[in-house]
Amino acid sequence: MAKLGLPVPPGFTISTKVCEDFYKNNKKLPKKIFQQVKKEIKIIEKISKKKFGDLSNPLLVSVRSGSKVSMPGMMDTILNLGLNDKTVIALKNKTSNGRFAKDSYRRLIQMYSNVVLGIESHFFEELIENYKLTKGVIQDTELEEDDWDGLINNFKEVVKEKTRKNFPQDVNEQLHGAISAVFLSWNSKRAKAYRRINSIPDHWGTAVNIQTMVFGNMGDDCATGVAFTRNPSTGKKEVFGEYLINAQGEDVVAGTRTPKNLISMKKSMLKIFQQLKKIFNLLENKYKDMQDIEFTVENNQLWMLQTR
Repeated sequence: MAKLGLPVPPGFTISTKVCEDFYKNNKKLPKKIFQQVKKEIKIIEKISKKKFGDLSNPLLVSVRSGSKVSMPGMMDTILNLGLNDKTVIALKNKTSNGRFAKDSYRRLIQMYSNVVLGIESHFFEELIENYKLTKGVIQDTELEEDDWDGLINNFKEVVKEKTRKNFPQDVNEQLHGAISAVFLSWNSKRAKAYRRINSIPDHWGTAVNIQTMVFGNMGDDCATGVAFTRNPSTGKKEVFGEYLINAQGEDVVAGTRTPKNLISMKKSMLKIFQQLKKIFNLLENKYKDMQDIEFTVENNQLWMLQTR
């Protein structure tokens, strides 16, 4: 997509070859990978004018899987990586949006703890639900900055209790943990079962995509969505998808809020809707097939996250 000139957040890919080496190397990342990752992060820092772990303008990244063929929902993703007790303050000051910064941090703790540290998600979900009950609110979006502060502390207590260690504050440690976890998710029970059913060879392995974070949860000029370039039931050429205003990627599929039909974006974000339609055509022409797309809108700017 980047080569087609589409708006893709800057990033880099660790190839499937490294996945193979990872499993040969007793599930440890090869040493030279750390140096190469450092170099690549420096390039992203240059492009984005942000710095990884910086205390005034921090770069945050997402760590996603990328297998040779589509394995939707089978492997793990971590968002907002690079946040810690200090960079979250920098993000708050930079965006003048404390609620957004704290919400992003609690999401990182929740995802990282689940994917990398192996703590089941329900421990965190229950804390959020209880908090909402106490406050008498229904949606996560109704929680304020102070509420997320309290939950961040509760989340960190869960991590300490379950792992006997503190949530990692070193951003490089976070990154290395996330890369390893995505490689490990290639051999999760569900991924193995999916490959067996779909005759996908085990030796292929997965790549890891590390990408600059863009945020759909910074306010009402932000959104996140999923779309097909045509109707998946009939194959008819029409806009088909869902989106949520002021949300992050997993919110659309998590079922915590009801997404809107993409057609209604004509009213809420007409320019973005028109841009998306053009991109749908471009991608279909390029790949000669219907596409399944994920996108984010940050402060009225469209970003394409993936197509398959």
